[in-house]
Amino acid sequence: MSDIERCIVCGTEFEPRFSFQVQHTAEGEQYFCSQACHEKYLFSGNVHHCSVCGTAFEQQFAYQQLQVDGEIRFFCSTACRERVMAELAQRRKRMRRIAVLTQKGGTGKTTTSVNLAAGLAQMGRRVLLMDLDPQGNVAVSLGLTAQYTVYDMLINGVHPSDCIVQVSENLDALISNTGLAAAEAKLVNTRDRFKVLAGRMSQITQYDYAVMDCAPSISILNHNALSYADQILIPVSCDYLSLVGVKQILRTVKKVNETLLEPVSILGVVPTFYDRRTKISEDTVNTLRANFQDRVLPPIRANIKIKEAPKHKQTIFEYAPDSSGCQDYLALAQKVVELCEDGAQPEVSEAKEDSRTPPPSKSESETPKKE
Repeated sequence: MSDIERCIVCGTEFEPRFSFQVQHTAEGEQYFCSQACHEKYLFSGNVHHCSVCGTAFEQQFAYQQLQVDGEIRFFCSTACRERVMAELAQRRKRMRRIAVLTQKGGTGKTTTSVNLAAGLAQMGRRVLLMDLDPQGNVAVSLGLTAQYTVYDMLINGVHPSDCIVQVSENLDALISNTGLAAAEAKLVNTRDRFKVLAGRMSQITQYDYAVMDCAPSISILNHNALSYADQILIPVSCDYLSLVGVKQILRTVKKVNETLLEPVSILGVVPTFYDRRTKISEDTVNTLRANFQDRVLPPIRANIKIKEAPKHKQTIFEYAPDSSGCQDYLALAQKVVELCEDGAQPEVSEAKEDSRTPPPSKSESETPKKE
Protein backbone atom coordinates (compact mmCIF):
# COMPACT_ATOMS: atom_id res chain seq x y z
CA MET A 1 0.00 0.00 0.00
CA SER A 2 1.34 3.42 -0.96
CA ASP A 3 2.01 6.09 1.66
CA ILE A 4 -0.53 8.81 2.29
CA GLU A 5 0.83 12.26 1.45
CA ARG A 6 -0.45 15.82 1.95
CA CYS A 7 -1.06 18.22 -0.92
CA ILE A 8 1.19 21.25 -0.44
CA VAL A 9 -1.40 23.53 -2.08
CA CYS A 10 -4.67 22.70 -0.33
CA GLY A 11 -3.55 20.37 2.45
CA THR A 12 -5.69 17.40 1.33
CA GLU A 13 -4.36 13.97 2.28
CA PHE A 14 -4.25 11.51 -0.63
CA GLU A 15 -2.49 8.47 -2.05
CA PRO A 16 -0.27 9.46 -5.03
CA ARG A 17 -1.07 7.45 -8.19
CA PHE A 18 0.09 9.64 -11.08
CA SER A 19 3.45 11.15 -11.96
CA PHE A 20 2.15 14.72 -11.97
CA GLN A 21 1.26 14.31 -8.29
CA VAL A 22 4.93 14.16 -7.29
CA GLN A 23 7.48 16.84 -8.07
CA HIS A 24 11.15 16.46 -7.13
CA THR A 25 12.94 19.67 -6.11
CA ALA A 26 16.14 20.64 -4.33
CA GLU A 27 14.09 20.95 -1.15
CA GLY A 28 12.70 17.44 -1.48
CA GLU A 29 9.52 15.91 -2.90
CA GLN A 30 6.34 17.97 -3.21
CA TYR A 31 2.89 16.45 -3.61
CA PHE A 32 -0.29 17.60 -5.39
CA CYS A 33 -3.69 15.95 -4.97
CA SER A 34 -5.00 17.12 -8.36
CA GLN A 35 -3.97 18.63 -11.67
CA ALA A 36 -5.60 21.90 -10.60
CA CYS A 37 -3.41 22.15 -7.50
CA HIS A 38 -0.33 21.30 -9.54
CA GLU A 39 -1.12 24.00 -12.09
CA LYS A 40 -1.87 26.52 -9.38
CA TYR A 41 1.55 25.87 -7.92
CA LEU A 42 3.36 26.01 -11.28
CA PHE A 43 1.74 29.17 -12.61
CA SER A 44 1.73 31.25 -9.45
CA GLY A 45 4.82 33.46 -9.18
CA ASN A 46 4.29 34.24 -5.50
CA VAL A 47 3.83 30.81 -3.93
CA HIS A 48 5.18 30.15 -0.47
CA HIS A 49 4.84 27.37 2.05
CA CYS A 50 3.23 28.21 5.36
CA SER A 51 5.83 28.08 8.14
CA VAL A 52 3.22 26.59 10.48
CA CYS A 53 1.16 24.05 8.54
CA GLY A 54 3.22 23.67 5.35
CA THR A 55 0.37 24.58 3.00
CA ALA A 56 1.42 26.23 -0.27
CA PHE A 57 -0.33 29.53 -0.92
CA GLU A 58 -0.09 32.66 -3.01
CA GLN A 59 0.83 35.61 -0.82
CA GLN A 60 -1.62 38.48 -1.12
CA PHE A 61 -1.35 40.38 2.17
CA ALA A 62 1.46 41.94 4.19
CA TYR A 63 0.52 40.00 7.34
CA GLN A 64 1.43 36.75 5.53
CA GLN A 65 5.16 37.52 5.84
CA LEU A 66 7.21 38.22 8.96
CA GLN A 67 10.94 38.33 9.68
CA VAL A 68 11.73 36.56 12.95
CA ASP A 69 15.28 36.22 14.32
CA GLY A 70 16.64 36.95 10.86
CA GLU A 71 14.46 34.35 9.11
CA ILE A 72 11.49 35.22 6.89
CA ARG A 73 8.39 33.23 7.77
CA PHE A 74 5.19 32.91 5.76
CA PHE A 75 1.61 32.32 6.91
CA CYS A 76 -1.32 31.06 4.89
CA SER A 77 -3.85 32.43 7.40
CA THR A 78 -4.21 34.70 10.39
CA ALA A 79 -4.62 31.62 12.58
CA CYS A 80 -1.18 30.33 11.58
CA ARG A 81 0.36 33.76 12.16
CA GLU A 82 -1.27 34.04 15.59
CA ARG A 83 0.26 30.70 16.61
CA VAL A 84 3.75 32.02 15.82
CA MET A 85 3.06 35.36 17.51
CA ALA A 86 1.97 33.57 20.68
CA GLU A 87 5.17 31.52 20.60
CA LEU A 88 7.24 34.67 20.14
CA ALA A 89 5.48 36.33 23.09
CA GLN A 90 6.46 33.41 25.30
CA ARG A 91 10.06 33.51 24.07
CA ARG A 92 10.26 37.28 24.66
CA LYS A 93 9.01 36.70 28.18
CA ARG A 94 11.75 34.16 28.82
CA MET A 95 14.53 36.43 27.51
CA ARG A 96 16.06 38.48 30.33
CA ARG A 97 16.82 42.07 29.33
CA ILE A 98 19.36 43.77 31.58
CA ALA A 99 20.37 47.44 31.28
CA VAL A 100 23.77 48.22 32.81
CA LEU A 101 23.25 51.79 33.90
CA THR A 102 24.88 54.44 36.06
CA GLN A 103 24.96 58.22 35.94
CA LYS A 104 28.60 58.51 36.94
CA GLY A 105 31.48 57.79 34.61
CA GLY A 106 34.50 55.74 35.57
CA THR A 107 32.60 52.96 37.34
CA GLY A 108 33.57 50.15 34.97
CA LYS A 109 30.20 50.17 33.23
CA THR A 110 31.33 48.98 29.80
CA THR A 111 33.81 46.54 31.33
CA THR A 112 31.01 45.07 33.43
CA SER A 113 28.65 44.88 30.44
CA VAL A 114 31.21 43.11 28.25
CA ASN A 115 32.45 40.65 30.86
CA LEU A 116 29.04 39.90 32.35
CA ALA A 117 27.81 39.04 28.84
CA ALA A 118 30.91 36.90 28.26
CA GLY A 119 30.45 35.18 31.63
CA LEU A 120 26.84 34.31 30.85
CA ALA A 121 27.96 32.94 27.47
CA GLN A 122 30.61 30.86 29.25
CA MET A 123 27.77 29.31 31.26
CA GLY A 124 26.05 28.19 28.07
CA ARG A 125 23.49 30.98 27.78
CA ARG A 126 22.90 32.68 24.45
CA VAL A 127 23.66 36.37 24.96
CA LEU A 128 23.22 39.54 22.92
CA LEU A 129 25.47 42.42 24.01
CA MET A 130 24.00 45.77 22.96
CA ASP A 131 25.92 49.06 22.94
CA LEU A 132 23.56 51.99 23.58
CA ASP A 133 26.38 54.39 24.48
CA PRO A 134 27.46 56.81 21.69
CA GLN A 135 31.06 56.37 22.83
CA GLY A 136 30.94 52.94 21.17
CA ASN A 137 33.29 51.35 23.70
CA VAL A 138 31.91 47.84 23.27
CA ALA A 139 33.18 47.70 19.69
CA VAL A 140 36.49 49.25 20.75
CA SER A 141 36.90 46.79 23.64
CA LEU A 142 36.26 43.74 21.47
CA GLY A 143 37.68 44.95 18.14
CA LEU A 144 34.32 44.64 16.36
CA THR A 145 33.10 46.18 13.11
CA ALA A 146 29.71 45.92 11.45
CA GLN A 147 28.01 47.14 8.29
CA TYR A 148 25.03 48.35 10.32
CA THR A 149 24.91 49.68 13.87
CA VAL A 150 22.33 50.53 16.53
CA TYR A 151 21.81 53.87 14.77
CA ASP A 152 20.78 52.11 11.55
CA MET A 153 18.36 49.94 13.50
CA LEU A 154 16.74 52.82 15.41
CA ILE A 155 16.69 55.54 12.75
CA ASN A 156 16.90 53.81 9.36
CA GLY A 157 14.73 50.81 10.22
CA VAL A 158 17.36 48.17 9.45
CA HIS A 159 16.28 44.85 10.93
CA PRO A 160 18.25 44.01 14.11
CA SER A 161 19.31 40.64 12.71
CA ASP A 162 21.14 42.49 9.92
CA CYS A 163 23.07 44.55 12.50
CA ILE A 164 24.12 41.72 14.82
CA VAL A 165 27.67 40.38 14.63
CA GLN A 166 29.07 37.25 16.26
CA VAL A 167 31.69 37.72 18.97
CA SER A 168 32.25 34.14 20.11
CA GLU A 169 30.31 30.99 20.91
CA ASN A 170 26.97 31.94 22.48
CA LEU A 171 27.84 35.66 22.35
CA ASP A 172 26.65 38.15 19.71
CA ALA A 173 26.79 41.94 19.70
CA LEU A 174 24.89 44.90 18.35
CA ILE A 175 27.44 47.70 18.29
CA SER A 176 27.50 51.50 18.07
CA ASN A 177 29.82 54.36 17.28
CA THR A 178 29.87 58.11 17.80
CA GLY A 179 27.18 58.48 15.14
CA LEU A 180 24.64 57.21 17.65
CA ALA A 181 24.69 60.66 19.30
CA ALA A 182 22.75 61.99 16.31
CA ALA A 183 19.93 59.56 17.10
CA GLU A 184 18.93 61.67 20.09
CA ALA A 185 17.89 64.62 17.92
CA LYS A 186 16.04 62.40 15.45
CA LEU A 187 14.14 60.50 18.13
CA VAL A 188 12.83 63.66 19.79
CA ASN A 189 10.00 64.09 17.29
CA THR A 190 9.35 60.38 16.84
CA ARG A 191 6.06 58.96 17.97
CA ASP A 192 6.50 56.84 21.11
CA ARG A 193 10.10 58.00 21.13
CA PHE A 194 10.86 56.13 24.36
CA LYS A 195 9.72 52.79 22.91
CA VAL A 196 11.46 52.70 19.54
CA LEU A 197 14.08 50.24 20.75
CA ALA A 198 11.48 47.87 22.20
CA GLY A 199 9.56 47.97 18.93
CA ARG A 200 12.61 47.28 16.78
CA MET A 201 13.75 44.41 19.01
CA SER A 202 10.33 42.76 19.37
CA GLN A 203 11.13 40.04 16.83
CA ILE A 204 14.53 39.13 18.32
CA THR A 205 13.80 36.26 20.67
CA GLN A 206 16.54 33.67 20.21
CA TYR A 207 18.64 34.83 23.16
CA ASP A 208 18.51 33.98 26.85
CA TYR A 209 19.91 37.37 27.85
CA ALA A 210 20.24 40.81 26.34
CA VAL A 211 22.84 42.95 28.15
CA MET A 212 22.72 46.67 27.34
CA ASP A 213 25.64 49.03 27.93
CA CYS A 214 23.99 52.42 28.53
CA ALA A 215 25.45 55.91 28.49
CA PRO A 216 26.11 57.61 31.86
CA SER A 217 23.37 60.17 31.37
CA ILE A 218 19.63 60.72 31.34
CA SER A 219 18.74 60.68 27.66
CA ILE A 220 16.17 59.46 25.17
CA LEU A 221 18.43 56.49 24.44
CA ASN A 222 18.51 55.53 28.11
CA HIS A 223 14.74 55.89 28.38
CA ASN A 224 14.52 53.52 25.41
CA ALA A 225 16.81 51.10 27.21
CA LEU A 226 14.71 51.27 30.39
CA SER A 227 11.49 50.77 28.41
CA TYR A 228 12.97 47.66 26.78
CA ALA A 229 14.71 46.28 29.87
CA ASP A 230 12.98 44.43 32.64
CA GLN A 231 15.88 44.84 35.10
CA ILE A 232 18.83 47.15 35.61
CA LEU A 233 22.28 46.45 36.96
CA ILE A 234 24.18 49.33 38.59
CA PRO A 235 27.99 49.28 38.73
CA VAL A 236 29.24 51.34 41.69
CA SER A 237 32.93 52.10 42.03
CA CYS A 238 34.14 52.03 45.60
CA ASP A 239 34.20 55.76 46.26
CA TYR A 240 31.82 58.23 47.87
CA LEU A 241 30.66 60.06 44.72
CA SER A 242 29.41 56.84 43.13
CA LEU A 243 26.88 56.48 45.94
CA VAL A 244 25.36 59.79 44.86
CA GLY A 245 25.05 58.39 41.33
CA VAL A 246 23.07 55.43 42.68
CA LYS A 247 20.57 57.81 44.23
CA GLN A 248 20.10 59.51 40.86
CA ILE A 249 19.54 56.16 39.15
CA LEU A 250 16.82 55.23 41.64
CA ARG A 251 15.01 58.47 40.88
CA THR A 252 15.17 57.71 37.17
CA VAL A 253 13.83 54.18 37.64
CA LYS A 254 10.96 55.49 39.74
CA LYS A 255 10.12 58.09 37.09
CA VAL A 256 10.14 55.49 34.31
CA ASN A 257 7.83 53.22 36.29
CA GLU A 258 5.43 56.08 36.96
CA THR A 259 5.38 57.89 33.62
CA LEU A 260 6.03 55.10 31.11
CA LEU A 261 4.28 52.36 33.06
CA GLU A 262 7.22 50.06 32.38
CA PRO A 263 7.92 47.55 35.20
CA VAL A 264 11.70 47.88 35.37
CA SER A 265 13.33 46.80 38.62
CA ILE A 266 16.76 46.64 40.22
CA LEU A 267 18.52 43.35 39.56
CA GLY A 268 21.42 44.42 41.74
CA VAL A 269 24.35 46.74 42.36
CA VAL A 270 27.91 45.67 41.61
CA PRO A 271 30.78 47.17 43.64
CA THR A 272 33.70 47.71 41.25
CA PHE A 273 37.37 48.60 41.86
CA TYR A 274 36.99 46.91 45.20
CA ASP A 275 40.09 46.76 47.43
CA ARG A 276 39.48 45.25 50.85
CA ARG A 277 42.65 46.91 52.16
CA THR A 278 41.06 50.38 51.92
CA LYS A 279 38.46 51.75 54.30
CA ILE A 280 36.53 53.53 51.53
CA SER A 281 35.91 50.19 49.79
CA GLU A 282 34.51 48.66 52.97
CA ASP A 283 32.43 51.78 53.71
CA THR A 284 30.97 51.72 50.19
CA VAL A 285 30.02 48.04 50.31
CA ASN A 286 28.55 48.38 53.80
CA THR A 287 26.43 51.34 52.70
CA LEU A 288 25.18 49.46 49.67
CA ARG A 289 24.29 46.43 51.78
CA ALA A 290 22.40 48.62 54.24
CA ASN A 291 20.23 49.90 51.37
CA PHE A 292 20.04 46.94 48.97
CA GLN A 293 20.55 43.93 51.25
CA ASP A 294 20.92 40.79 49.13
CA ARG A 295 20.86 42.85 45.92
CA VAL A 296 24.50 43.73 46.45
CA LEU A 297 26.18 41.35 44.04
CA PRO A 298 29.72 39.91 44.28
CA PRO A 299 32.26 42.77 44.10
CA ILE A 300 34.77 43.11 41.29
CA ARG A 301 38.25 43.50 42.72
CA ALA A 302 40.67 46.05 41.30
CA ASN A 303 42.77 44.06 38.86
CA ILE A 304 45.24 45.22 36.23
CA LYS A 305 44.27 42.37 33.89
CA ILE A 306 40.76 43.78 33.58
CA LYS A 307 42.19 47.08 32.39
CA GLU A 308 44.58 45.41 29.95
CA ALA A 309 42.01 43.12 28.25
CA PRO A 310 40.40 45.82 25.99
CA LYS A 311 43.83 46.72 24.61
CA HIS A 312 44.04 43.15 23.31
CA LYS A 313 40.40 43.23 22.06
CA GLN A 314 39.44 40.41 24.40
CA THR A 315 37.17 39.72 27.35
CA ILE A 316 38.78 38.88 30.67
CA PHE A 317 37.86 35.22 30.07
CA GLU A 318 40.03 35.14 26.97
CA TYR A 319 42.83 37.43 28.09
CA ALA A 320 43.47 36.25 31.65
CA PRO A 321 41.39 33.17 32.52
CA ASP A 322 43.39 32.58 35.71
CA SER A 323 43.09 36.12 37.05
CA SER A 324 41.03 37.33 39.98
CA GLY A 325 39.12 39.52 37.53
CA CYS A 326 37.99 36.44 35.61
CA GLN A 327 36.94 34.75 38.85
CA ASP A 328 34.97 37.81 39.93
CA TYR A 329 33.06 38.23 36.67
CA LEU A 330 32.24 34.53 36.57
CA ALA A 331 30.90 34.81 40.13
CA LEU A 332 28.83 37.81 39.03
CA ALA A 333 27.40 35.90 36.04
CA GLN A 334 26.53 32.96 38.30
CA LYS A 335 24.71 35.27 40.72
CA VAL A 336 22.78 36.91 37.88
CA VAL A 337 21.67 33.49 36.63
CA GLU A 338 20.63 32.55 40.15
CA LEU A 339 18.52 35.70 40.54
CA CYS A 340 17.00 35.57 37.05
CA GLU A 341 16.35 31.86 36.67
CA ASP A 342 15.56 30.63 40.18
CA GLY A 343 12.40 32.66 40.56
CA ALA A 344 13.79 35.48 42.67
CA GLN A 345 11.96 38.73 42.00
CA PRO A 346 14.00 41.90 42.61
CA GLU A 347 12.18 44.81 44.15
CA VAL A 348 12.99 48.48 44.67
CA SER A 349 11.68 50.08 47.80
CA GLU A 350 10.72 53.73 47.49
CA ALA A 351 12.52 54.33 50.78
CA LYS A 352 15.79 53.43 49.13
CA GLU A 353 15.68 56.50 46.96
CA ASP A 354 16.03 58.67 50.06
CA SER A 355 18.63 56.48 51.71
CA ARG A 356 21.40 58.47 53.24
CA THR A 357 25.00 57.77 52.39
CA PRO A 358 27.30 57.81 55.42
CA PRO A 359 30.16 60.31 55.45
CA PRO A 360 33.56 58.94 54.62
CA SER A 361 35.97 58.25 57.42
CA LYS A 362 38.11 61.03 58.87
CA SER A 363 41.01 59.77 56.81
CA GLU A 364 39.14 60.57 53.62
CA SER A 365 38.86 63.93 51.91
CA GLU A 366 36.17 66.52 52.63
CA THR A 367 32.62 65.26 52.20
CA PRO A 368 30.78 66.69 49.17
CA LYS A 369 27.45 68.32 49.82
CA LYS A 370 24.45 66.06 49.46
CA GLU A 371 21.85 66.85 46.86
